[in-house]
Amino acid sequence: MKITIPAIIILCLSTVSVFAQNTYSIKGAVADTASNSKLTNATVAVLNSKDSVLQKFTRVSDGQFAISNLKKGKFILQISYSGYADFVERFTLDSVHTTHNFGHIGMILKTQLLKEVIIKAQVAAVKIKGDTTEFNAKAFTVQPNAKVEDLLKELPGIQVDKDGKITAQGQTVSKVLVDGEEFFGDDPTLVTKNLRADMVDKVQLYDKKSDQAAFTGIDDGVKNKTINIKLKEDKKNGYFGKLDAEGGTDKYYQEQLMFNRFKGKQKFSVYGTIGNTGKVGLGWREESKYGGSGLEFGDDGGIFINGSGGESDLDSWNGRFEGEGIPLARTAGAHYDTKWDGDKQSINGNYKIGSLDVDGTKNTLTQNTLPGNFINSNSDQAFHKYMFRQKLDVTYQVKIDTSSNLKLMADGTGKNSKVDNTYSSTSLRQDGSKLNTNNRTVNNDVTEKIFHASAFYTKKFKKVGRTLSVNVSEAYNESDANGFLKSTTTFFDTLGHATTPQPIDQRKSTQTKNNVLSSTVTYTEPLSKKLSAVINYGINVNNGTSDRRSYNQSAPGVYNVQIDSLSNDYRLNQLSNQFGLNFNYKSKKATFNFGSKVSTVNFKQIDLFDDANSRTRNFVNWFPQATYQYRFSQQQSIRISYNGNTSQPTIDQIQPVRVNTDPLNITLGNPNLKPSFTNRFSLWYNSYKVISNESLYIGGSYSNTMNPIVSNVVTDTATGKSVFQSSNLHKQTINMDANVYYGRKIPIGDLNAGLSADANGNTYYNLSNNKLNKTTSYTYSANFNLSKYKQKKYDAWASAGPTYTLNSSSLLPNVNNNGSGFNANGGFNVYLPAKFSIGSDCSYQYNAKTQSFPEDFKRTTLNANIGKSFMKDESIKVMLSGNDLLNQNKGYNRSGSAGILTQERYTAIKRYFMLSLTWDFNHVGGGAAPKK
Repeated sequence: MKITIPAIIILCLSTVSVFAQNTYSIKGAVADTASNSKLTNATVAVLNSKDSVLQKFTRVSDGQFAISNLKKGKFILQISYSGYADFVERFTLDSVHTTHNFGHIGMILKTQLLKEVIIKAQVAAVKIKGDTTEFNAKAFTVQPNAKVEDLLKELPGIQVDKDGKITAQGQTVSKVLVDGEEFFGDDPTLVTKNLRADMVDKVQLYDKKSDQAAFTGIDDGVKNKTINIKLKEDKKNGYFGKLDAEGGTDKYYQEQLMFNRFKGKQKFSVYGTIGNTGKVGLGWREESKYGGSGLEFGDDGGIFINGSGGESDLDSWNGRFEGEGIPLARTAGAHYDTKWDGDKQSINGNYKIGSLDVDGTKNTLTQNTLPGNFINSNSDQAFHKYMFRQKLDVTYQVKIDTSSNLKLMADGTGKNSKVDNTYSSTSLRQDGSKLNTNNRTVNNDVTEKIFHASAFYTKKFKKVGRTLSVNVSEAYNESDANGFLKSTTTFFDTLGHATTPQPIDQRKSTQTKNNVLSSTVTYTEPLSKKLSAVINYGINVNNGTSDRRSYNQSAPGVYNVQIDSLSNDYRLNQLSNQFGLNFNYKSKKATFNFGSKVSTVNFKQIDLFDDANSRTRNFVNWFPQATYQYRFSQQQSIRISYNGNTSQPTIDQIQPVRVNTDPLNITLGNPNLKPSFTNRFSLWYNSYKVISNESLYIGGSYSNTMNPIVSNVVTDTATGKSVFQSSNLHKQTINMDANVYYGRKIPIGDLNAGLSADANGNTYYNLSNNKLNKTTSYTYSANFNLSKYKQKKYDAWASAGPTYTLNSSSLLPNVNNNGSGFNANGGFNVYLPAKFSIGSDCSYQYNAKTQSFPEDFKRTTLNANIGKSFMKDESIKVMLSGNDLLNQNKGYNRSGSAGILTQERYTAIKRYFMLSLTWDFNHVGGGAAPKK
């Protein structure tokens, strides 16, 4: 079946219907009854007279309001303003009365009303309180047994894609809280896909500040777009959950259970999942919470060894599934939080456990650019990856008195990963003649232990703005990796004659430990009503070890002959002192932060194998920063920022040991590396208009790195063997990114539309056979999208746009990886009589061939489902779904950097059919869920 680009666009756009219609409007003026003062920013809402569902809303501007593009019918006008009684009046719009002028509306202070008079009015659908936009859930209608995700799709300015990603006012929502508390950590889908919509009272949207900024009131520039789900009081007692059983063809299956028990201020939840459909479990994305791989940087610019399998000489795995292979995921978790003692004390705890197996194959094409020529390689890989991990974390907070608080946090993680890889590769010269072949197997077994604890104390003094905070933390990481490398390499001369195969059979082990103790004291002092100073001091003690050993056999199966050239025992001991001084100027609309941190670092680098590589270094790191933000209105602002930071080399870059995991690509450490310095400039603009649901977001950054640490590659053109070693270069590398998003509601057809454009990339320098190589890699893309949601009837969406990539090397200007592409996707869900529903979604990807990779790539995936709900409350649902109906899903990725271009094709989940049975059970508020 041949799928063309126009056909995909037509399929996506055909899911949306646009109907022309007559429009109606209202207008009026709002003022205080007594003083006749204009009540600017009062909320004006138009509700259906029959069911009070919100139709349109706006805010009073300069005492006036106007709402257009209404439909004919009977409505309720509701005006709300803090401290005033709500104004409510019914009205009708029809072919005779297309405009309704309410004239001058007087609002009455609540304090002026007689005590005997009781006024009952509908709560406003939308309220704006400072920086927070609050939506009243009762004003929006969703399907029976709908989840929070379905409710969010109806809220103006909020979009949710098919994967659960939330965008609000042009920005990605990174946190979803429940009554202001984290629920199973930082994964928003745990709330949006499992919490019931009928339990929600309010949805609050705001920019969440850092703990330090929230405490001091001084903006430090750290903000995360956040949604807070406030539950109804009568829904905080009872239990609810979901049971999902799915079985399909080709042995695919997915099972899920989630149970929640709420009792007042106590929340208890458990969940479990198992399946092989690519859903790797609830909350499994919290990689940072488990400890990342590789070296990490402290705020003072120092370095430390992270106890992670990423430090092993052998292949390792971070435990993430990113579409490569067929996964089998088993996860479970429990959550508990409560408050007591008049909300002065609270505790929040989570436990997660799970395993992930991934099996698959991958084919990789690589072009290594050399001065005047290149080497092409073709590698096939078969892999099996396994990760088991569990984590327990607890947060305890106590309000010591009215001015001081204490927050204690602790978490511990245990991990075990196993990786088995088999490789077979062939490299060719530019003329197509064979250069070398390699066959190897690599396996690795890594055990890791991670522990972290911290205490955060805050104190406010009588003088407003004067504060003191103390933060003390300790982090301990430990990793033990063991594995084997078995390899055979054969080289060929220009006549095609093969050399004697070169075998490798080695056992390898890597033990790393790292312990970091840090403390920071921060003091804020108001210098005037608008200007404040922030002073902080911190001390950091860091001790780390990295012991790498490689062994040959003394007898079959006995690996005890140490290979000194591939072994090393390294120690890093570091003491740093950091001082910071920043100023914060804040007026009614503008905020300006500026200052710097400076850190003195005493660094002891000890090589237990070769004392000549040991050294003591003392250096100074600078971290200047400045941020200016101007708020034109509550919904329109601009922010410009600059920050500079010093970056130290990683342990992999400096440890003087050869890494021969891939015998054709050897890595050497360089203990003489020096730090680099990066300047970054950022611009951010956001505008959002509530009534038209119109948003504009412009963001971008530009950075240049001086004295960068780059890859110096020396390749033997006779054999194809490459040696990589990091070195400093007296050139500036450049990184940039820019993106623009414009979205609004189109009155005709009541459609949500959006247009976006993105550009990102870098200019990178490195050395190839001691010659300077300039690599440029930039990607440009645009996208147009349409969507519509009609309560209890249908929802539909479609998007499409082109991409173009520039990827070239100065060493070989006549050969590049420049190429165009196109992406489109769309889908719909229709809710039919007799509780039936049907839905479908499709996506299309096209990447054109390039000079480096002379084959284009096309992929179309089409999914569909049909479902039937049972019971009066539709709590039971049976669904038949088909995944990848065209059986075209193929794993694919193309990238390039530092003169090396890569194209990957890998195993991906393809066509299957699935039958599922879902039961949403609910017993909250003392009774069962409301009937439809």
